[in-house]
Amino acid sequence: MLHYYSMKYYIEKLISSNDINSKVNYLGKRITQDYYNISKKFILIGLLRGSFIFVSDLCRVINIPHEVDFMTVSSYGSNMFSSRDVKIIKDLDGNIYDKDVLIIEDIIDSGYTISKVYEMLLLRKPNSLSICTLLDKPSCREVNIFIKYIGFTISNEFVIGYGIDYNQNYRHLSYIGKVVVN
Repeated sequence: MLHYYSMKYYIEKLISSNDINSKVNYLGKRITQDYYNISKKFILIGLLRGSFIFVSDLCRVINIPHEVDFMTVSSYGSNMFSSRDVKIIKDLDGNIYDKDVLIIEDIIDSGYTISKVYEMLLLRKPNSLSICTLLDKPSCREVNIFIKYIGFTISNEFVIGYGIDYNQNYRHLSYIGKVVVN
């Protein structure tokens, strides 16, 4: 399905809302199983803004007690590519010392943003620290980072929807679409 937004680009559906829902349920079950008997202090950390819908849906299917906190980080600004200048705009509200921490990201491409966040959080001495992403673009990776939970592996496309934006627009789409430039 194509959605035309301007003469300069259009949006082509890449991942349907049904496929996203199925994957979120699958990830939630895996995370629940992995942390069920080992974690007494489990916290999900969403990286804003792109992950807020993913975090909301995922936290409702993780069937063990957990906290939720957020950080706001940016390396894109209003561009379609990373500036590699990672900025921490809002830090965590709570302490993660001795907690099992799962960082939740909307999309990982170059790896710069998640790598910087991971290194920073590791200094706060959590009991464990893992990464979950809805979308992974391994062909774009410039920083080596282990991602424990991956929703979808995609090619090097600029995508929007399900919380992911272009210049603060299109987060409302219930699916993941790729931006096709005319």
